[in-house]
Parts: sequence; C-alpha cells; structure tokens
Amino acid sequence: MSTATLATATGRRKNAVARVQIKAGSGKITVNDRPVEEYFPTLVLQNKLIEPLQVAQVNNQYDIDVKAHGGGVTGQVGAITLGISRALIDIDAEHRPPLKSKGLLMRDSRMKERKKPGQPGARKRFQFSKR
Repeated sequence: MSTATLATATGRRKNAVARVQIKAGSGKITVNDRPVEEYFPTLVLQNKLIEPLQVAQVNNQYDIDVKAHGGGVTGQVGAITLGISRALIDIDAEHRPPLKSKGLLMRDSRMKERKKPGQPGARKRFQFSKR
C-alpha cells in the first residue's frame, strides 16, 4: 500500500493543539512518534481517542500519525479526537452524520477563566475577616 497521506486535519481543545495525518494502513496510531498505548497509558483516554474510528466503522483501516502539543492529557485527547473526526470527513463525507450525532465534530470552546486582581484565583476570594 502507498504511504501517501489521505487527509490532514487540526483539532483543538483548551490549550492543546493536535495535527492529525491519516494514511491507508492497518490501524497503527502514533502520537508524537510514540505508540498511543505508551503516550496515553490509561484505557479511558485510549477509548476516547479511537471513538471517531469506531463511530465511522473504520477500525484498522487507517494509520494515524499525530503531533500534539500544549495543554494536558485530557485536552490533548479531545484535540486529537476532533482532528481525527475532521480528517475522516475529508476522506469520505458519508462519515459526517454519525460523527455529528455523537458530537465528535463540535469544538469545545471552554477555556480556563482568568485570575482576577484582588483575589487568589478566578472565583476564589481571600478569607474574610470581620475583625
């Protein structure tokens, strides 16, 4: 099989950014040149990552190479999931309705609220002293 890239897409969540490349292959997923099982050791994160492939029913048909940076592991998994979903639509538009119904094409725009002056965090206040 050729190793030509079928589709590329970008996903974002919080401060994480993921660039996803999909090639025809046997289902190998690498994140930052490491196997996905090594990069995301927990099963919950791994299952979240492959959810778009299961919804589109294309397990083990594509090799996926991801470059992710910024944020934490949860943000990176969310960014990768969005990137994979977008790339699958580029490959075949038939994948759009099932991915959309599962909410996998929606960019989660929630960001960390900024710290306010005169208090220790975004919402927390310093302890009130009556006297």
